[in-house]
Amino acid sequence: MGIRPEGAPRSNFRGDVEGLRAIAVGLVLLYHADSSLMPGGFIGVDIFFVISGFLITGLLLAEIETTGKISLVGFYGRRAKRLLPAAAVVLTTVAVLSVALLPEIRWTSIGGDIVASAFYVANWRFAQGAVDYLAQDAAASPVQHFWSLAVEEQFYLIWPLLLLAAVALSRRSGRRGRPSTRALMVGLGIVAVPSLVFSVYLTAADPGRAYFVTTTRMWELAVGAAIAILAVQIARIPRVIAAALAWAGLLTVLATGFLLTVEVPFPGSIALVPTLGVAGVIAGGMSAGGLGPARVLGVAPLRLVGALSYSLYLWHWPLLIIAEGTWGELSLSESLAVVIFSALPAYLTYRMVENPLRRSKRLAAQPRRAVGFGALATLAMLNVGMLVVLAAPAVPERYVPSPAALAAAADDDTAPEIGAATLASVPRDDAAGAPTDQVESFVPAAVAARDDIPPVYDLGCHGDQQETKAEACTFGDEDGDFQVALVGDSHAAQWVSPLAQIATERGWSLRTYTKSACPFADVTVMAGQQPYDACATWNRNVQDELTGQAQPDMLITTNSSYLIANGGTSLGSVASAEALKAGLARSWQVVMSAGVRVVALADTPRPGIDIAECVSVNEEQLTKCAISRAEAMGDQAGVHREVAAAVPGVALIDLNDAICPTDSCAAVIGGALVYRDTNHLTDTYARSLAPRLLAELDRVMGSELPAAEGP
Repeated sequence: MGIRPEGAPRSNFRGDVEGLRAIAVGLVLLYHADSSLMPGGFIGVDIFFVISGFLITGLLLAEIETTGKISLVGFYGRRAKRLLPAAAVVLTTVAVLSVALLPEIRWTSIGGDIVASAFYVANWRFAQGAVDYLAQDAAASPVQHFWSLAVEEQFYLIWPLLLLAAVALSRRSGRRGRPSTRALMVGLGIVAVPSLVFSVYLTAADPGRAYFVTTTRMWELAVGAAIAILAVQIARIPRVIAAALAWAGLLTVLATGFLLTVEVPFPGSIALVPTLGVAGVIAGGMSAGGLGPARVLGVAPLRLVGALSYSLYLWHWPLLIIAEGTWGELSLSESLAVVIFSALPAYLTYRMVENPLRRSKRLAAQPRRAVGFGALATLAMLNVGMLVVLAAPAVPERYVPSPAALAAAADDDTAPEIGAATLASVPRDDAAGAPTDQVESFVPAAVAARDDIPPVYDLGCHGDQQETKAEACTFGDEDGDFQVALVGDSHAAQWVSPLAQIATERGWSLRTYTKSACPFADVTVMAGQQPYDACATWNRNVQDELTGQAQPDMLITTNSSYLIANGGTSLGSVASAEALKAGLARSWQVVMSAGVRVVALADTPRPGIDIAECVSVNEEQLTKCAISRAEAMGDQAGVHREVAAAVPGVALIDLNDAICPTDSCAAVIGGALVYRDTNHLTDTYARSLAPRLLAELDRVMGSELPAAEGP
């Protein structure tokens, strides 16, 4: 976090850099309290990266000049005693508060996050979560902010070794002491240039992953390192020019914090703006003297906040997340109160943990002991994380319906009725589907709901957000005379199991083409802040399949709602809805022109809250997890109704009355948990809809649908 390293000479202390730390942590705190306060506050982390690269490289170069080498044991010992004690205190506190206050359903994930944080690999774990569609509706981790610490420490696994390599090469050429500036900059370029290029590429291709991974961030630390390497040359810059550079850099940083938003893909090339702004402040401060912003940045209050910045960064986020998980969504004033309160444990940690160990003469005199201390602290944090995992309720073994199991379900008339099967044939206003406080039992258990997913995920034929190939799974009778295709996003994937059960019962061949966040529509949707080009390519490939040799007799499709790309940005919500309807109509018409019958399924209600998590903490008062039908339905079901009405020959099936029968949508119906997250049905409940889906297919298709074979 850009902390002054143990052993750095006080004579070289930069008050303006300490003030920059205060600005960095202030930006982050305001952004996390409420992004409207500081829309670009996330750049605070980038400020820390540059500061860290500058300070740590300066220390390493000073060691080379003094001793002719770098003591890796000494370096990592200093890092361990500076960073790990406070981190261990925070992670242990998070573990205790999570088990005491947060839903059991989150414990396993949080425990894993703590373990990853202890080993400074959390950024890779969160990067995977950013691209794992099944994890995107999960609540934020209380230790998610450890990703930036992981990036720094991974950089410092590489950078000292590169400096040592430069020293060795210099000695071969007869040079003693510090390697030449050219050699150092070449070594730095080996890290920085590929990292910047990759950052630009990955931010465009996969912004979720790009935000977290080390390879897109190393260049930012390298910018700080470059200032340290070029310090002698930079110090020769005329005072007036240096002052102008420093002031311009500071204004750039502040303006970016106010003007940048999460709608802009980050880091990528745009990260150059705040990064170079920080570099300007640090570089200009070397010779600007009183003309620069050093006096402003070096005032006592900013220096105090800067000194506390590491502890403030560690404490504020878990307190916000745990408070929100305990009391629900926080208001602006409540969020600010939590952030302000975090200053208390931050100050206590700074005074009672950070400083005593950082200044320990015993550890300073014996670097190996400091490394050993770090290893013990890491082991302790590992154990804490594992204890949280072990404290979580046992999750029943994951059930993945095999083709044989689906066939058995289709033939089993003695299976107990659950879910939608317990509702009346006309389910609207059926009291059996109304919310109640308690039920005798339900499946899946709330802690297992996340894993109650359609089989296509485990079978590997549900495309992730990078997939462009039209991969399909086949269910039922592969050689069946009646060919059915299911196409769409994860909301289409919800219908795989009931359709597979029907296909098995009727002897149909069912092929499923599903891809995360990708509707079957001739339009480019948005994926976060970027046009989802992979979806558009996948759609073209699927369309070729449906109109080519794999042409089905019937296409069944549905999808969620999306913003639509308009160049590099997106249309508004109203314009996007109209563009999506037009795109759906075009895609349906293409396959219909090839002779395929199209059946559209109305999209399912969206509760908007994590039903599984809500149920896990309210099993004795399930009505707390009930959602207004009007709010849950929104406009999404109307999209398919309107397009089906506008495109002659398209049939519409709407089963939402069997998902939300009354004016308040129940979390549990007929002993089945309805949703596994904020908007996806559990596979258990979806399977219970199979008889109704078959009846509706018989109704809308009439004689076009093959009759059931006799016994």
